[in-house]
Amino acid sequence: MLAAQFMALLDVFIVNVAVPTIGSELHASGAGLQLVVAGYTIAYAVLLITGARLGDRLGHRRVHLAGLALFTAASLACGLAQGTGELIAFRLIQGAGSAVMIPQVLSLIQRNFTGEARARALGAYAAVLATGAAAGQVLGGVLVSADLFGTGWRPVFLVNVPVGVVLLAVGRRVLPRDDARALERSRGLDLPGLVLLAAAVSMFTVPLVLGQEEDWPLWSWLSLGAAVVCFGLFCLYEFRLARRGGAPLIAPRVLRHPGVGLAVFRLLAVMAVNAGFLFTLTLHIQGGLGYSALRAGLTFAPTAVVFGVVGLTWRNWPASWQRGLIPGGFALAAISVAGAGRVLRDGGDGGPWLYVAFAGVGVGLALGFSPTLTKALATVRAEDAADASGLLATVTQLGQLIGVAAFGTLFLNRLESLGGPGAYTSAEALLACMYALAGTATLGAVSGLVRRRR
Repeated sequence: MLAAQFMALLDVFIVNVAVPTIGSELHASGAGLQLVVAGYTIAYAVLLITGARLGDRLGHRRVHLAGLALFTAASLACGLAQGTGELIAFRLIQGAGSAVMIPQVLSLIQRNFTGEARARALGAYAAVLATGAAAGQVLGGVLVSADLFGTGWRPVFLVNVPVGVVLLAVGRRVLPRDDARALERSRGLDLPGLVLLAAAVSMFTVPLVLGQEEDWPLWSWLSLGAAVVCFGLFCLYEFRLARRGGAPLIAPRVLRHPGVGLAVFRLLAVMAVNAGFLFTLTLHIQGGLGYSALRAGLTFAPTAVVFGVVGLTWRNWPASWQRGLIPGGFALAAISVAGAGRVLRDGGDGGPWLYVAFAGVGVGLALGFSPTLTKALATVRAEDAADASGLLATVTQLGQLIGVAAFGTLFLNRLESLGGPGAYTSAEALLACMYALAGTATLGAVSGLVRRRR
């Protein structure tokens, strides 16, 4: 399950370093390239909660394997696409496959593990979820630079096909059978809630993804405003449906579970910092410093490795440290991202201190993410697993979108005000972003301290 999750998460970021090659080979416009990158993310974010509910209704094993098959087939189609329009369409289908597949992972963990076994499984889940971004950058750089058999960018998609086929074969043998009695008791799909939520997420994500490319036209602001209205209507409808004894798309009682509300804020913050850090650094080291796709990808390896190691081992650290891990992690992330900006501020490569800062970012974000997710889900009941998995998976995805849109916009606007691309001007723009990211991480640290005092 985690291998499938990791593969799907790679595809959020693996395309980033392949974009220049895709643009030159397919003669794609800037807007077309934006949609190649964003189409996956938009479909993924819009359909995540729906995917969670489908698993609850049709069976998590069955829906996970169906989503995996759709994702694998779409990956093959992406790798064979002959034009920009085809690639965009297949990326949308690939994102839909991920949205169907990914929520079942958390639901299956919630339903099949208890006690310390569940804590270990959730730790592995959290580590995989948050290392996918950096690992995608690394693998994308390696595959594009390798230019296997003269195929250029296509291996970033085709690599999923053999992996997906193997996972389908293994999954059919090892995943637990769905409980027929539980499916008989499952709730309906709540179609009005689904339409309202899909509209809210769509109108929120599309301008975030495309707004910067289009210089934030009027439609983008109107769309964001309409998203707020639709989300308000969704909340009102869901609460009323719950009071009538219906089956809302997200049960209000999930948000009332201890720590879930605070976890939503923390996950938004940590994923925004993670995505903003990776995205703005990619812009700087490829655009400002002129690194190759391979070198740019490998630059993020320390962050990915440290994040994964810490995410898997933090539960074994001394008990006296556990209460301070989350605020301490956010504080370390704040110091480290600011430090990364400082060592790069003169337009150089940062030397060994840059990798110290990267390691600090990996440790800090892992401590902000993994314990938050694990502790929030520890008290969620099995019958609420689908709602909780869809909610938290959507929150992590929206956090990444916000991070890319907000900090990417800050970087590009600052770069333009400084006179355009160049090692020094890019470093100055990056420093402003790193300070803003440090401020966001500090909010996460404060939220943890306030919660502890209460």
